[in-house]
Amino acid sequence: MSLVCVPLGWAQAANVGCDGAVTLRAGRSGPCTELARTIDGLLGETGVVRDHWGIAVTGMDGASIYSLNEGQLFQPASNAKLFTTTAAMALLGPDRTFETKIVARGVLDGTSALKGDLVLVGGGDANLSGREIPYVAPALRPKVEKGAAPLPEVNPLRYLEEMADQVAATGLKVVNGDVVGDDTLFPWEPYAQDWSIDDAVWGYGAPVSALTINDNQIKVTVSPGVTAGSPATVLVDPAVPAYYTLDVSLTTGEKKSGSHVQMERALGSKVLRVYGSIGVDSQPDEEEVAIHDPAEYAAMALKGMLEARGIVVTGKARAKHRISMDAKGFSEEMKGLGVERAMVAGSGAGGACSSTPTEIPEKTLVSHMSPSLAEDVTVTNKVSQNLHAELWLRHLGKSVYCGDGSIVSGARLVRAFLEHVGIDKDDFVLFDGSGLSGHDLVTPRATARLLQYAAGQSWFERWKMSLPVGGEDGSLESRFGKAPLKDHVFAKTGTLGEARALSGYLECASGRTVIFSIMVGNHLPGTSEDREAMDKIVAAIAAAN
Repeated sequence: MSLVCVPLGWAQAANVGCDGAVTLRAGRSGPCTELARTIDGLLGETGVVRDHWGIAVTGMDGASIYSLNEGQLFQPASNAKLFTTTAAMALLGPDRTFETKIVARGVLDGTSALKGDLVLVGGGDANLSGREIPYVAPALRPKVEKGAAPLPEVNPLRYLEEMADQVAATGLKVVNGDVVGDDTLFPWEPYAQDWSIDDAVWGYGAPVSALTINDNQIKVTVSPGVTAGSPATVLVDPAVPAYYTLDVSLTTGEKKSGSHVQMERALGSKVLRVYGSIGVDSQPDEEEVAIHDPAEYAAMALKGMLEARGIVVTGKARAKHRISMDAKGFSEEMKGLGVERAMVAGSGAGGACSSTPTEIPEKTLVSHMSPSLAEDVTVTNKVSQNLHAELWLRHLGKSVYCGDGSIVSGARLVRAFLEHVGIDKDDFVLFDGSGLSGHDLVTPRATARLLQYAAGQSWFERWKMSLPVGGEDGSLESRFGKAPLKDHVFAKTGTLGEARALSGYLECASGRTVIFSIMVGNHLPGTSEDREAMDKIVAAIAAAN
């Protein structure tokens, strides 16, 4: 049988014949290779044939190897982090660091008394937490011998504790004022446009703040009681008193009844409802719950630490926010992209690009520097950390061209950067830095072009190693675990609703490295057949090259 390939552009159809039993699908362009036949067969399987697929495969020089709907728009999900972290590496630099300070804002009486506020000033550090930096692959982490005690957990507020120690060491004894969590480096825009309200409860949808503490989340652990019918227990870590009010209605179920724990928090509320049941023989149910206002939480935690060290605080713990003054965010350029947000004039942008005179004296008591940008980009991409990607977007909006750190200023800069590196302006629309927004859209060819650009930069090897490695770490630890793909796939995953993506670099059977971007939309909810097909496509690409 002689079959005909139908290129995407009908005018270019050349009636190229190829033999085989499968008709190649519309939307594909290029020659009818064995790879094309294999992919078409995989995408014709029952579980995925109704999904919408887009694929771009190129050489490291950008030469096309295979394409299917490469110019159509897909939800990138966490593939959006490729765009954000590349822009951060290129424009901010891999060695950039960020400072968190504790400032005495008022009149100091020697070193012992402050008439004024003690202010914890956020500098956009994503890693005021217990996380290990640099990132360590699972295979290289210390192993716990069978029967041995587990390794002690790192205090998630360790850096705040260290800063409290340093404040106490200055001799300060009394703060006649408040403890303030100041996140005004960026505007108070905790959520990007079209983030799902369902996500706001959980750690992966935590609000974005220039004063980020423990990834702006707390761990809530529900454990069964001793006997069926007895109350279950709830443990919150870190335990900052009076932050969340717990409304608990939990029982311990019979053996083998499993866990049916539910957690709810209304948007804007500080009441966390925990209810349901957990089997008496069940393992504890651990959930990461978002902190409603990270700056306020940090201020409350610091106030408690200072008081525990004998420092009297006469005032309260509170947050200081600001609203964006970036009226240019309503520019026709951004309106054309649908990027419109309600931005109300506030207290001014501040920061390095402008200064606001103040009559209140200030003195920096403590300073803490973050890890390097490259080290955190590794965390961001390896574990697909949404909050960190959003912080990079705000840093881009703040640090380059004197923007105010708003979402709009960051999105505007990323757009200009992507156009500068040769990506078609109609091939992407990005409303946030992490890919949580349902409005984000990119094409596979835009992603492939971005990966080609990155490969030519001086920081490429550091950025490439930030990507999950097949069979080794990050979100690919449990995928591509066997030869010949193990350790040869360097790619970013993405999952959001009924969209999935995988894009990166693939070391093929011949030793050649190629670029690939595979995106799928509208797959059936609750299924993984599209992911399985995606992995088979990667294997086919490796074998064919």
